[in-house]
Formats: sequence, C-alpha cells, structure tokens
Amino acid sequence: MQNTPEAMIVSTGHAVPDKKLTNSDLEKMVNTSDQWIVERTGMRERRIAEAGTLTSDLAAEAAKKALEKANVSPKELDVIILATISGDMQFPATACFVQQKLGAENAAAFDISAACSGFIYALKIANGLISSGDAKNVMVIGAEILSRFTDYTDRNTCILFGDGAGAALLQPSDGTRGLLGTYWKSNGNLTHLLLAPGSGSAHPPSHETVDAGLHYLKMAGREVFKHAVNSMANAALSALEITGLSGADIDLLISHQANDRIIRATAQKAKIQPEKVFVNIEKYGNTSSASIPIAMDEAITSGKLKTGDKCLIVAFGGGLTWGSAIIQF
Repeated sequence: MQNTPEAMIVSTGHAVPDKKLTNSDLEKMVNTSDQWIVERTGMRERRIAEAGTLTSDLAAEAAKKALEKANVSPKELDVIILATISGDMQFPATACFVQQKLGAENAAAFDISAACSGFIYALKIANGLISSGDAKNVMVIGAEILSRFTDYTDRNTCILFGDGAGAALLQPSDGTRGLLGTYWKSNGNLTHLLLAPGSGSAHPPSHETVDAGLHYLKMAGREVFKHAVNSMANAALSALEITGLSGADIDLLISHQANDRIIRATAQKAKIQPEKVFVNIEKYGNTSSASIPIAMDEAITSGKLKTGDKCLIVAFGGGLTWGSAIIQF
C-alpha cells in the first residue's frame, strides 16, 4: 500500500553548457565512428563546459531556475544538497559555493558522493529532512563537469560523458503529490569497476599520478554494463513493490541516461511500455548525477510529465550504487 507522501517536488530547473561535442568530433579524436557509438549507447552529442566554468556555476544556474519557478527566495532555503563526483575542489563542499552564488544565507549546504545514483540518494535524504520536520525548503542538485576527468585518448570512456546540472526544490507534501517510495542500495565489493583512483588519499596528486592518468575516470565497461542491467531492474521493481504499484501504474520512466539499451531493458523488466520512457541521451550523453534532474525538467517543460502523473526514476553508478523512487507530480 502507498503511504501518504511527506515531501514533494514543487519545481525543477536545469543548466547545460552551449558547447557540443558530437560523434563526428570524436571520430577525429579516437578510433571510433558515429554508427558504433549510436548503436552501442544511443548517444549523438554531449555538452562540454568551457574553460573557467565550474560545477558550482552550472549547479547554481539550475537551482536559480527552480527557485524562480516556485517563487521562492534563496533566503528561504533550509538545506542545499549537491550530488557530484566532479566538484570545484576537494573541499570545501561545492554546495557551499552554490550557497554563496545563490545568496542562500540561511541554508545548510553539503555534498554527497554516489556517482550516477547521487540525485536519488540526495532526494531520499531531502525527503527524510522534510518528513522529520527539520526542513521546509530543500534544494536537491545533481551537477557534473565530467569532461575535466575524461581521458580523450580512451575511446571506451571518452564517448560517454558530458557536463550539466539539474535541480529540484522539495517542500512538505500537500497530501496528494510527492515521493511515494524510495529505494537505495550499494555494493562496495565492486568499487574497482568504475572509479577515478587519483587525487584522494589512496593516490595523492603527484607527477607520477598525473603521468599515469590516475585522475581520469576508469571503467570496466562490459562488467559495469552487466551489473547495471541487473541492478537498475532490481531498483525499479523494488520501488514498485514498496509502493504497491505495477508498471502499468507508471506514467513515465526517467532512467539515468547512461546507455539506451540499459534504459530499454529496465523498462521491459518493469513492464513499462516504450512510449512511457523518457530518453534524452542522444543530446547530453552520460551526465552522471545530473542526468535524471535534467531529464525531469525537460519532461515537465515538454508536457510529457504532468500534474497527477506517477514517475519512476532509477539510477546506477560507481560504488557500485543504485536506487529508485516513485514520485507523484
């Protein structure tokens, strides 16, 4: 049985750089082809931040749009939660830079790191803060500039990642709209499959680590794909079970935009019809924690996600982490 929702998304916003990196551009950089990329991933282009643009810039822009749509002042924010694996610096939290850029002087601000599952993890934390009565206005943001950590000589990873940010403003539910159920999971035994080994305490920055390319994203693609298919399906089915819903009850599936084949497989496992699946991977590639909120904002703006609709969101990322949520808009 569904529980009465305690927190709801009242507005969304997103921000992406203007610069595009197309499959044709990548053909000139590494041994690949447009056909190969499209067939295996569904990607045609991705956005790349210009030099000087920071993750906090994109995050703040997305958050400002969400605040403006809800007619909420930055000073009314109680908490800013930023999901990112490509923050401005190791510390302080990039959320604090976002707080400064918004002028959200009354908010607590912090980052979380759950890779591509980050937005769902942050959403679950925000839901808990609101349901406990500790907060009334919580800004949840997923923001990445992954291009700064991508090895553009590695054809297996450089075709995948793009930059962008998406934000959602949460408030206490009106009793009809909101988060109907959330689910999260991780498996630390599989950390080696998807990681950026450099810059942390394991491999502090040095000439040796830079020369070895340890600050770049590393991925065992075939193994990650296999785990992603299974974990995303498990997360989708778990959210349906928690809420007592079936795939037929879902009006729109918004999956993490990592691979078109994984998105379609998740929909099939959850018994959600193809026409109810939102996909924008062809425009942005994999933007990690930003992919779901970017897609959510586009779905709302385009009218594909309407008031009263039930939306299933699901993600999988490094950690390995995965999660899902069902939201009634």
